[in-house]
Amino acid sequence: MAVFTELSCDEVAAFFRALGLGQPRSVRGIMNGIENTNYFVDTDGAEYVLTLFERLTLEQLPFYVHFMKYLAVRGMSVPDPVANADGAILHSLKARPAVVVNRLPGESETGPMAAHCSSVGEFLARLHLTGLDYPRRQANPRGLEWWNEVVPVVGRCVSDRQRLLLASELAFQNEIALSSTYRQLPWGPVHADLFRDNVLFEKGVLSGVFDFYFAGCDAFLFDVAVCLNDWCVDTRTARQDATRVAAFLGAYESVRALTPSEHVLLPAMQRAGAFRFWLSRLCDLPRQAALLKPHDPSHFERMLRVLRGEIASS
Repeated sequence: MAVFTELSCDEVAAFFRALGLGQPRSVRGIMNGIENTNYFVDTDGAEYVLTLFERLTLEQLPFYVHFMKYLAVRGMSVPDPVANADGAILHSLKARPAVVVNRLPGESETGPMAAHCSSVGEFLARLHLTGLDYPRRQANPRGLEWWNEVVPVVGRCVSDRQRLLLASELAFQNEIALSSTYRQLPWGPVHADLFRDNVLFEKGVLSGVFDFYFAGCDAFLFDVAVCLNDWCVDTRTARQDATRVAAFLGAYESVRALTPSEHVLLPAMQRAGAFRFWLSRLCDLPRQAALLKPHDPSHFERMLRVLRGEIASS
């Protein structure tokens, strides 16, 4: 989340009136993230998040917003997109696609303990099972095909040592994707970006999961790996915490047991998760924005080297 497109209070008020949401009392820009413009908007009756999409087009968005609606209708703690009088949940504001969702309660947990990891593991497994019947299909927008496209591009902008790592890991991941074990992995809609700052807790209880705008269809194991790489890792050393890993996987498997192929490929998929976010952070250099908090690419490079055994894991 960030603010690339600045909106006046009058512009937000007119937009909210058209949706029948009442008069905004406050409008505040949100600085977290790097993809979209986001505002907290409070009215007399409720609290909302207004998102303007800076990169995604109106044609690309239905998978994401309808997936949120699909999960919300089924009782999951995710943002519920607001429909207009015609039932549409995708709108337009200042020549950009826009969506309004309810603001979920709680705060992000930046220093998760085992109990937080357990809650996230259980939620992710329920999301995977609930999403099996979601009718829309869209490939993970930052999956293997994207990696093959961008590695030659970012390779021109990094050191020789980093370029060798990019090429080596890409070759490894392409080989894994061709294996019979990989083809046996269960697939379906995944969140693909379930980091600590995309989950809310209220009094220690998971109260919401948001930011579905990197979702797509991929191996469920990729989603598991992304979570392990963030929730169960020491951010200073990029090394895993065994207690948190056990809590996350134990809770996940209490809802959906991992298959034999998933157990075999979990280490490779954790490398895939680290590789994906190293690549995206190399690509997503800070753009001009009124509010923006950039991410550091080096964390996931270090994590990838740890997972590859190039840096001692303890």
